[in-house]
Amino acid sequence: MSPGVVDYLFRQLVAGEPAEDVQWGSEGVALSAQPPGAELARRLSECDVDALTPTELFHYVRAAQRLAAWAESLREDAVGRYCGAPRQGPARSPQE
Repeated sequence: MSPGVVDYLFRQLVAGEPAEDVQWGSEGVALSAQPPGAELARRLSECDVDALTPTELFHYVRAAQRLAAWAESLREDAVGRYCGAPRQGPARSPQE
């Protein structure tokens, strides 16, 4: 853990507060609830991983996994289109 995280946790312990930063929950969408896409990628890239608590780091890793799975599905769809594989979706009527 970085010295900043250790200092934060120590101050929380001395003050009798929980070791987790709970204030961020009222400041917007939690990282664990952010849907995969460009905004999640931006938030992950701007995050100071060294300053995260173990719980925050866990949520960071899970969010990165969701983003990677989302990007992989985009890649697979693009490869399928490139290779001419039939699109998976609702059947189209002849008038379309």
